[in-house]
Order: sequence, then C-alpha cells, then structure tokens
Amino acid sequence: MRSCGRILNLTLWKLLFIVMFVFTALIILKTSKNFSKFWSTSNHPIVEYYLNASRKPLCPKPSISPTITDMKIKKIKKKLDQLIPHRPFSHINTTTSAVHSVAKIISPKTTYCRGDQLDILLEVRDYLGQRKEYGGDFLRARISSPDLKAGASGTVIDFNNGTYLVSFTLFWVGRISLSLLLIHPSEGVSALWRARNRGYDKVTFTGQFASDAFEVFTECGFALNTSAELCQYLDPRDQEAFYCVKPPQVSCDALTQLKSKNKEVSYLSNLEKSLFNSFSIGMEVLDSFDPINVSECMEQTKSLKENCKPGMWSPDSIGYVWNNTWNLASCNLSHFHIETQMNVCLKGKLIYILGDSTTRQWMEYFIKNIKTLKSVDLHGFGKLRRQLAVDLERNIFIQWQRHGYPLVGSNSYSAKENEYLAHVIDRIAGDKNTIIVFSLGQHFRFFPIEIFIRRAINVHNAIERLFQRSPETRVILKSENIREMNNDPERLSDFHGYIQSLLLKYIFQDLHVDVIDAWNMTIAYGTNDVHPPEYVVENQINMFLNHIC
Repeated sequence: MRSCGRILNLTLWKLLFIVMFVFTALIILKTSKNFSKFWSTSNHPIVEYYLNASRKPLCPKPSISPTITDMKIKKIKKKLDQLIPHRPFSHINTTTSAVHSVAKIISPKTTYCRGDQLDILLEVRDYLGQRKEYGGDFLRARISSPDLKAGASGTVIDFNNGTYLVSFTLFWVGRISLSLLLIHPSEGVSALWRARNRGYDKVTFTGQFASDAFEVFTECGFALNTSAELCQYLDPRDQEAFYCVKPPQVSCDALTQLKSKNKEVSYLSNLEKSLFNSFSIGMEVLDSFDPINVSECMEQTKSLKENCKPGMWSPDSIGYVWNNTWNLASCNLSHFHIETQMNVCLKGKLIYILGDSTTRQWMEYFIKNIKTLKSVDLHGFGKLRRQLAVDLERNIFIQWQRHGYPLVGSNSYSAKENEYLAHVIDRIAGDKNTIIVFSLGQHFRFFPIEIFIRRAINVHNAIERLFQRSPETRVILKSENIREMNNDPERLSDFHGYIQSLLLKYIFQDLHVDVIDAWNMTIAYGTNDVHPPEYVVENQINMFLNHIC
C-alpha cells in the first residue's frame, strides 16, 4: 500500500506538455555542438512522477531542491524537537508529582502592596519524593479573587534542572488565591509531542460527492493509505494538499460536503495513557498555600496611566481581569460596550474576520449587539458557512469566513467554500479602513505540527504581500483560547495550543501584526472552555476596538 505524498505541482496535461517539450528540445539540441554545455548549465529542478496502468494516483517524489518554506519548516521542527526532548519512563512513580513537589515563596513579606511581584521557587519531585533533574513540565500559573471577579496569569521560567521560577504581579487590592497547576508532567509532554507527529489518521474525513440523482461518500484526508485513485485538491504555490478517494464514474469536481470524526487510533502506550487520566491532569501544586492579603500601601507613588492608543502596546503587554473586565497594566483601555460607541468606532470600516468557531463568536457578538447591522443571506448552510453583516448608513462591512482544511467536526460543511487564508488575504486590496483579524489553532491540534507551520508561513507571506500593496491595512492576530482540560488530551491538549501560540508569535514577529492575547486572557478568566462565555468574547472584542480606534 502506498500513500500519495503531500506535494504535487503539476497536473497530467502539464506533464505531457513537458514530455513533448523535452523530446523536441532533445531533437534540436542533438544536432548542436553546444549540447553538453546547455545541459551542464541548466539548473531546473527535477521531479520524478509515477504513473501506471492501474490508474493509481499520480504521486511525486519530493523535489530535489526543497523550497524556502520546506527549509523553514525543517528548521522550526528541529528547534521544537530540542525544546521538547524525549523523556522515556518505565513507571509512573518516576514522573512529576504535584503533591510531592516543593514550592516556597522567595523573600516572603508580612504585607503585600498592590503592584508588588510575588515569586515562588518550585522544585519538582516524582511520586517517590526524588527531585527531578530536568524540566519540561507543562504548568499553568494563575491568581484570582472570585468575589472580585478578578484574575491574572502568572509567568513560569523553566531552568531545565527540575526547578522553576513562578512569578505573579499583584494587580489589585484584596484577598488573592495562588494557583499553580501541573497540566502534564514532562514525560506526558514528551509523549504528546511524539504521538502528535506520528500520523494523520487520528481523524477521518468523509466526503460527499453529488452526481445527477445520487450521492456517494468516500474517505478523505491529508494522507490516505490506499492504492485507489485519488481526487487531489492541490495548491501548487503554497504546497497545500487534501485528498479524497475518487468515486467510480464521478468527477472530482462533484465533491460538495465534508464532515469528520475521530478514529480509534492512539499513538500512546498504555503506560503513557496513565498520565492522562482525569485525576492526573491539572493537579494543584500550591494546595497548602493560604490566600494572601494585598493592600493599597500609602507609601506607594501612584503613577497615572495614559489612555491606550493604537500601537501603544506590544504583543507581550501584561493584562488582568477585574470585575470581569480585561485591563492592561501599561495603559487604560477604552470601553466600547455601548452600541453607539461601537458604531462610532466601526464607521466606514471594512472588517474581515477569518478563522474558526472562536472568531465566529465575534461575528455573532457583533450581530447580536449592534442592532443597525443587518445580516446578508449568502445561501450557505451550517455554522461554518460564510457570514456577512452590513450597516449601509454608516458604511460598516463585517465578514466572517472559516479557514481552509482542516476543519474537524461531526456536522457537514460545504467543500465548495474551502479557501486557504493566504488566498483570501491575496484577494483583499486593503486600505487605511480595512482590518483583518485571523486565528489559527484549534482544528490543527489533531495533526502533525508541519501542517500548522506551513499554513502559518503561507499566511505570513500573504500578509507580507498585502503590506507591500497597502501598508496602511491593519492586521490583527487573535491567539487561541484555552479549552477543556480532560477532553481527549492526545488530540486536544492545551499543550498543543501552547506550542502553536509560541510558533505564531515567532513566525509573525517580523511583521507589524497586532496580537490579541486570547491565551492569557482566557487563563486569567479561568474559563477552560474553547468557546468562552459572552463576557469574555466581549472583552476580546473590546481589545480589538482599542487597536483600531
């Protein structure tokens, strides 16, 4: 059994054209005295193709000369493999234990003031009480005051020797609880990373082909282990590919719908699976810590913060929640919670919201809370259909569109509306009143990291082209939300999302792309829900409006 590779740059007619061209050239060049000189100076890449009489799919070997994108992917993957080393273990007792690990406050105070930093030194130990000599544990730090509806994420520095520095900024006055969750031990992180990159078959896609009066269903995916003829849906420029088994007597163009489901496939051993039981994920390290009281100290010099302005904060700007409202430590955000305020901000704006269902929540919020916006029926179906809302009087245009494959879910969606974000961005002319918001992440967690890296690089290149023709266009990246901890960690663990968030910041660091840090926002709110409540979405959108107004 042989599976088609990921890349196919030429269709059959192009192949025939090349064969004819080469054959003609050989006849001409054979009579020339300079034949050997021509051949030695020719530097065209050679791609081998295989085609046999059994009508198996046309499958290329990789190009001898890898593309710039291929080389970037290889370099990034190498860095990630170094960041996430293999941590084999023979018994769960030798893995990190939240209960046995030791944490202590560095230079504890009798009185803490608002704005102070509280540091904790964590020494991780295994279930036998032995100190571990390496790091790599996936930890989540958070402070909160439930009665004040307040929260903030902390920072964790891994010294790679079994010790960590955990830091919290005490943003508000009151009784504050400290939390440090061991989401996964380093051995679990290593197992998840290896399992993720083993194969594409943890999810199976079903394609629906329509022909005359009947419908046919076949298997689809990024890599199919079959000798059957395949329909190949290819993007030669950006090296993106998706395949379906071709139904007999039906055109590949007849693919109309797709849906997916998880397969009973796991690349974790039984021992590794024991690290991902519900009682093993998100264990509290600071159970013995009492809440601390934070005061507004009189001797503190209060500095008045400026009002936030577009471009005033960096992607790493620190924020916190107070009274269920997101705030920045560096400046005062404006609050666009009233319809008239949003209308004034959005007047004359052309807004493209691209991504998954977490950005669709933004579209739903706008339609619900801005009564002057009118939805336009674009005649799609399902929740993943394109959505458009306009206010003709104020010249407001807001469109939501999903990203291209992969889209994982049991509900059917239109295959005809599939479009990779790089091509969507290429179609946008751009100007000072055009804003693009995009998000990538949740649907990619199921698959090897290469697909995500390639997609992110392709979007990066499209934004670079956009800025060349329209440098005034605003582009904003919304990072991933954290999600449910115990929901199929092999496929959906927040560890996968964390790595993807780091990758996006790395890949887009050279472009003037603003970032809405939904990752730290949802940690601060403590929602643990891929689709957080409306008050969280409202605050994400408020950040967006502060960026553009």
